[in-house]
Amino acid sequence: MSDNQPKDFIRQIISHDIASGKHGGNVVTRFPPEPNGYLHVGHAKSICLNFGVARENNGKTFLRFDDTNPGKESEEFAKAIERDVRWLGFDWGDRLTHASDYFDQLYESAERLIAMGKAYVDSLSAEEIREYRGTLTKPGKDSPDRNRSVEDNMDLFRRMRAGEFEDGKHVLRAKIDMHSPNMNMRDPTLYRIRHIPHQRTGDKWCIYPMYDFAHGLSDAFEGVTHSLCTLEFEDHRPLYDWFIDQINPPHRPNQYEFSRLNLAYTVTSKRKLAKLVEDEIVSGWDDPRMPTLAGMRRRGYPPAALREFCRRIGVTKKENLIEMAALENCVREILDHAAPRRMAVIRPLKVILANYTEGQTEKLSALNHPNRPELGSRELPFGREIYIEQNDFMEDAPRKFFRLRPGGEVRLRYAYIIRCDEVIKDKSGKVVELHCSYDPDTRSGTGSSDRKVKGTIHWVCASHALAVEVRLYDRLFTVPDPAASDDVMEHLNPDSLETVTAQLEPSLGEVETDSLFQFERLGYFRPDDIDSTPDKPVFNRVATLRDSWAKIEKQALQQQAKSLRLR
Repeated sequence: MSDNQPKDFIRQIISHDIASGKHGGNVVTRFPPEPNGYLHVGHAKSICLNFGVARENNGKTFLRFDDTNPGKESEEFAKAIERDVRWLGFDWGDRLTHASDYFDQLYESAERLIAMGKAYVDSLSAEEIREYRGTLTKPGKDSPDRNRSVEDNMDLFRRMRAGEFEDGKHVLRAKIDMHSPNMNMRDPTLYRIRHIPHQRTGDKWCIYPMYDFAHGLSDAFEGVTHSLCTLEFEDHRPLYDWFIDQINPPHRPNQYEFSRLNLAYTVTSKRKLAKLVEDEIVSGWDDPRMPTLAGMRRRGYPPAALREFCRRIGVTKKENLIEMAALENCVREILDHAAPRRMAVIRPLKVILANYTEGQTEKLSALNHPNRPELGSRELPFGREIYIEQNDFMEDAPRKFFRLRPGGEVRLRYAYIIRCDEVIKDKSGKVVELHCSYDPDTRSGTGSSDRKVKGTIHWVCASHALAVEVRLYDRLFTVPDPAASDDVMEHLNPDSLETVTAQLEPSLGEVETDSLFQFERLGYFRPDDIDSTPDKPVFNRVATLRDSWAKIEKQALQQQAKSLRLR
């Protein structure tokens, strides 16, 4: 963060704590994902914040997996999370931990609560516990088992651990206040029986701590100073503090909440993302349309663009929906400087230059980047037959159409001025070919002609072109806030993926999968690192050159805001 940039409220808190000597002037944060899915764009904000504030203050950050639910967790998800955090530009050093590292300490803490009369074994069913818990407007009521003796509770809990009971037979609950206005304080469950092997501890345990019980205490065990959570955990903070107050560990973390990252035209619920994968709406968690970090990496988003996006949206307590254009603009800004230029025709229309010598080929010089001379130039083959974009020709063109029309002229980038002399159509009336003539005195860069035309278009030499699969990705949903709908599937964009056979300049035949290019006038593209082969690349569109959705998105968000005001 720049020294002259105003600090967000979390950084202000940390600066004050350091100045006052709180926590000995140390800053220790953690990023605590559950390994039950892939990380998404919302996690990027938390990663950048937690690792960022520690880095800025010579602190340290733990990557801690909250692996308390083995039925939904896997090593695949854990490894994917590690890859994503590193890709985003952060490293935890030797501070990779797991909630399961503390299972023994958590169990001991639970027994201490029982011994203090602050926890009890409840034999109500899950449905009965929900019923007894009450509602936001109706207080809960005590379980019939709430007044079991300490001895009975300890005996039952130890028998739970020994595997004597089936799943769901008993749970361990904290004894707090069934009349609390905060639902989280109404005797929350601390442990449940799950006869499921754990990916790290194997069959050692058949009871597992609940997330809320493990989370705050794990922070304390690790010496975390600033527990940074999104706003949905604000109502959980009194519960975490209650656990800390009872167990009284040597270190006490402080929790601070910030608004989560809600990105328009996406969903970030792991359950909904998993459904997209399971129903084969997308090809997997790393599908380039997915808002997962793996999907964005495969699509070609630079990690620097994600970091800059998170910096720009800032850290506040105000919930809002961020326009997709804000992220895509960051992607464009990074790639505009970094990406070499290449020629590609996505929807080809053949052009025959009737007055160009048949069988002749010449080499034309093209800059690799207009603003970076250090990237040099390359040679483009040019011949009698070329491809141009279909939409660069219009038969009945309006007055301000400065591309190709019957009888009209246009310049081919790095090449010549051509004139359309004849339009060839098929039986259905579709334009399939143009017969043109070129002016040999107008070759770019030779200074041999002062003649100018208003339009310049890109092209590819047909005899040297590479026919390559190109995937044109777009928004996965058609509404700004699909998560607000009862069924997000109703708002899937049927045009979120279009696959075309494009014609590319020959230099794109052998490129590394981490290469990024601007296809001139079309957008930014990258070889797909899963489906590409050395002899058969497949290109993904990373982003368009312009935000074609900007106006649509702005109108949709304005309409949504208006609707909320009228409620």
